[in-house]
Amino acid sequence: MAQVELSDIRKVYPGNVEAVREVSLTVPNGSFTVLLGPSGCGKSTLLRMIAGLETITSGTCKIGERVVNDIEPAARDIAMVFQNYALYPHMSVYDNMAYGLRNRGTPKPEIEQRVREAAKLLAIEDFLARKPRALSGGQRQRVAMGRAIVREPQVFLFDEPLSNLDAKLRVTMRLEIKRLHNRLNATSIFVTHDQVEAMTLADQVVVMNAGLIEQIGAPGEVYRHPASRFVASFIGSPAMNLMPGKIVEPGVVETPGGKLAFDTARFDASGEVEVGIRPEDIHVAGSGTSGIPFAAELVEELGATRLLHGNFGATPIIVAVPASGTIYENKEVRLSIGPAAIHLFDKTTGKSLAR
Repeated sequence: MAQVELSDIRKVYPGNVEAVREVSLTVPNGSFTVLLGPSGCGKSTLLRMIAGLETITSGTCKIGERVVNDIEPAARDIAMVFQNYALYPHMSVYDNMAYGLRNRGTPKPEIEQRVREAAKLLAIEDFLARKPRALSGGQRQRVAMGRAIVREPQVFLFDEPLSNLDAKLRVTMRLEIKRLHNRLNATSIFVTHDQVEAMTLADQVVVMNAGLIEQIGAPGEVYRHPASRFVASFIGSPAMNLMPGKIVEPGVVETPGGKLAFDTARFDASGEVEVGIRPEDIHVAGSGTSGIPFAAELVEELGATRLLHGNFGATPIIVAVPASGTIYENKEVRLSIGPAAIHLFDKTTGKSLAR
């Protein structure tokens, strides 16, 4: 396995369309790194440049000790798993998995051993004689992963491999991919727009927006300490509540719903800001207690939790509460928001004002 290093990578298409803008990133040896962001943010383009399927306009891509900018994809010692499986329909599962090894002149006994071992690892031993059309979507994706595994590459690249699967199967395949990574200890780069996939799979999450990296960190870090307004709004379901605010005195920000205390040890702010609060960090108390008044206009039942939709002054917000508690629809209650729950962002740049 190998470390992947990207230094000032740019991709510009004809018409001066800049898809990736001076991205620098280190993917440690053996890590599982997820490139996360909305459609069009440049994550798949970046992955394809690592794979050699897109040329690099400027910058350097290293896999291990080699600069691979001008090296053909087949010579980069990587394996890629695509969204659409990319299996040969006329070949059996065995032949699909063995195809790349045969092209490289691998001895037949070694091909047999690798294919059988990968099939056992992925629980597809009984399907080796079948054609892809006789398999389910999850089975086809296992075959695609098996084809990558038998190559024993330095780096595995996954381009939204679970997007074509139904919700239940995506959960199952996420677990399979995580178990597989833990067993192989392989350097893996995984592209997705699904934050749940990113949070459950990654050692390192790379949040991208408009061709740039917004934040790099462990899943818990990007969730609890977002580096920008974009990360705060993109990570989390439901998303972080955002509203305008103004610092009126040290440690106090005025919002549309009232004045809130914030932790001055965490944030250095003055003037107009943007305030962020996670829905689960807002606590509900009875109508006769102190706090900020709030009335839920709509309640979403999600099984273990309820989402209360209402207004914080003139700003719509969501409050997450346990489903076992009181039903608050059309009842005025009071909200309690502690200083530790408050996030502050620069009103102009959207960057976090954390110290």
